Amino acid sequence: MNIKVLNFEGNKSETLKVSDSLMSLKPNNRLLKYVIDWQLNHAKKRLAKTKQRNEVVGSTRKIYAQKGTGGARHASRKAPIFVGGGIAHGPKGDNYKIKKINKKVRKLALAQTLSKKNYDKSLHILADVKKEIKKTKEFNSFLEKNKINNVLIISDNDSLKNIHKSARNIKNLKIIKDEGTNVYDLFKYKNILITSSSAKKIQNRILNEKN
Repeated sequence: MNIKVLNFEGNKSETLKVSDSLMSLKPNNRLLKYVIDWQLNHAKKRLAKTKQRNEVVGSTRKIYAQKGTGGARHASRKAPIFVGGGIAHGPKGDNYKIKKINKKVRKLALAQTLSKKNYDKSLHILADVKKEIKKTKEFNSFLEKNKINNVLIISDNDSLKNIHKSARNIKNLKIIKDEGTNVYDLFKYKNILITSSSAKKIQNRILNEKN
């Protein structure tokens, strides 16, 4: 599949060939939701922490005899049923268990999301920017000319250095590096603008890299 490449200078007309196996997938909504939920869950800071029974400071002496008292059997005062004891099933801070997800599933979800964006005509390719764009007005005019708003820009390192100053203050725009491409950000923004080098790297990452 050939996708038209936008050029900032506007003096070239070219296309970029992208694999059909990356751009013609049918999205699985349940899979995409699963990956987004995993990503959001993984990003949360687990700050809440309570002491477990083994973390409470105190004596481990048996509080009274095992038999003969008529009461229930107890070991130490650190049991969760006593005031000042450990907390049963409380939050565990950084040790909180985060569900894991297979790398193949993440790659498939990323490919399906890109296919969906392409089907919706919200996926755009930008020729690598080799000259620094210093003025926000220039870059904003380029976006308006191509009717691109609410955009996520996925850039290679060289292009990022050249567009960062002019793009960082534009409303509803986010720039990330190609290695940080993720399903959540792709869904969060209406349009996706990917530099040519980044598109090739992402394609190689999804189709050719071994797990």
